[in-house]
Amino acid sequence: MSLRVVSDAGPLIHLAQISKLFLLKALFKHVVITPGVKREVVDEGVQYGYDDALIVKQAIDEGWILTKKYTRTPSTVKKLAEGERISKSDAETLLLAKENKVDLVLIDEKVLSDLAKMYGFEVWNIWIILLEALRKGLIELSDIKSAINELSGQRHRLNSRQATEILEAAKFITSARNDREKT
Repeated sequence: MSLRVVSDAGPLIHLAQISKLFLLKALFKHVVITPGVKREVVDEGVQYGYDDALIVKQAIDEGWILTKKYTRTPSTVKKLAEGERISKSDAETLLLAKENKVDLVLIDEKVLSDLAKMYGFEVWNIWIILLEALRKGLIELSDIKSAINELSGQRHRLNSRQATEILEAAKFITSARNDREKT
């Protein structure tokens, strides 16, 4: 199986927090993560008692979130992490994506997202994932509104301007989807 989508920790955590992790399976069938992302999301998450960690663990156990190691030398990971001031886990994610020539990288952090784009990757954050799921009819506008409310109160940073833009995009997608269904 070729790798299409590699994910960093953020999208997994945030989607699990709002009970929408299943959207990744619906959109992509499989998502690949590095052992560092698994450690960060599942192992440490379970240790700290985060419910979202158990949701991600279940997806790994079901086999649609796959763990794959970056195969080059650990010094390459360390060099990238130190040079770009990112975590080793983030460096592993970028290098795994590059090594496997993936189609898409899922990232919520701005710095890492910008770096991935510099590497030439298409990058989706949780909001793009949710809007694409809305476009495909996997969720409704109310799910987007709920996500904005739920994630704004948790570890995700979203200012009012961003929330308004996401909501406007969701309304546009819903309207266009309703127009298509009428014809």
